[in-house]
Amino acid sequence: MKLYTVSTGDTAYRYEKSIVVFFKGARKVLSTSVFNGGYHENYKAVFNHDGKVGSGMPCEMLADTYTEHMRILAKRIGLEPELVTGMGTAADMENVAIESLNYKELTVTAIVTGGIETNGGRVGDPADYYKPAEKPDKLGTINIILILDADMSPGTLARALVTCTEAKTAAIQELLAGSNYSTGLATGSGTDQTIIVANSDSELYFEGAGKHSKMGELIGKTVTKAVKAALSKQSGLNPKTQHNVFRRLKRF
Repeated sequence: MKLYTVSTGDTAYRYEKSIVVFFKGARKVLSTSVFNGGYHENYKAVFNHDGKVGSGMPCEMLADTYTEHMRILAKRIGLEPELVTGMGTAADMENVAIESLNYKELTVTAIVTGGIETNGGRVGDPADYYKPAEKPDKLGTINIILILDADMSPGTLARALVTCTEAKTAAIQELLAGSNYSTGLATGSGTDQTIIVANSDSELYFEGAGKHSKMGELIGKTVTKAVKAALSKQSGLNPKTQHNVFRRLKRF
């Protein structure tokens, strides 16, 4: 099922429990995923996958390690595992939120799935594990694919990741969503993941993606709006449901 065509010409499709964005040209990709994460310039696509077997059921692991699990998923979708990066989640792909904003020739698009009802936390909360590996039983919760229709340096792409994360946190703070592990407001979930994509083929080139730049403004607005929409679709987290004294006092 075709979901959306980005200004870059890239197309997002939903294949049952996965959303895949296929690249039409050269792209710079920065991914926080443990599956082919980091910075790359040779990827052909990125994807987001709902790991649940069914509604309300636990996530399915296809291998002993999360990395191998994602590799198998990539093959099942028909992708080349070495040329993609992907994220796992327990959110439904049907509840995806897509937001896009433009200013003159610049367009920024956010494709977000998410839910923080069971895993929402505040940065600095007491940790629940210490081990040098990905926990296989908790897949990413707020997953963001952010596509920037402009070229930029790897450093600027990294700054865009910071701005994107700030926008996600701003959305959660504005919803007054509480942490499940402390009395503070949540800043995200413990397993959030983000993939940022820049268009290497674009004539536009930017050196800034912080809050003072137009790029940063568009990132902030699209991500904040998309995160709120995704949380509302997935778990009904929105201003209306938050206007409840029991929800307001839950974190205390």
